[in-house]
Amino acid sequence: QVQVEESGGGLVQPGGSLSLSCAASGFTKDYYATGWFRQAPGKGREGVSCIRRSDGTTFYADSVKGRFTISRDNVKNTVYLQMNSLKPEDTAVYFCLVCPYGYCSEYGCYGGGPEDDYWGQGTQVTVSS
Repeated sequence: QVQVEESGGGLVQPGGSLSLSCAASGFTKDYYATGWFRQAPGKGREGVSCIRRSDGTTFYADSVKGRFTISRDNVKNTVYLQMNSLKPEDTAVYFCLVCPYGYCSEYGCYGGGPEDDYWGQGTQVTVSS
């Protein structure tokens, strides 16, 4: 059974840091990429970051560039999102996305179909004083 599980969310003050983890399991072959998306209350889903499994190629949304760092541990099948200098506008539910066949797109994964986009359950990040 394929599983994608996020962890590490919580409450942090502005300027603080959090580290999120995304653990993938149950895949019969190496997946292509893993991404982070977020959704704030009343807003649409926003792509935050993505990393290619093979060579570590990364993408960052302009809103988080320079503050967030995505990394991977392929042995553990785990991807991390280190979030520094957090702002109240970073408050959202953060979702991990595992893409078996292609890189992260605006809304999910390239390649395959929507059924091949493997989403985690989400973890809440709240940035507030």
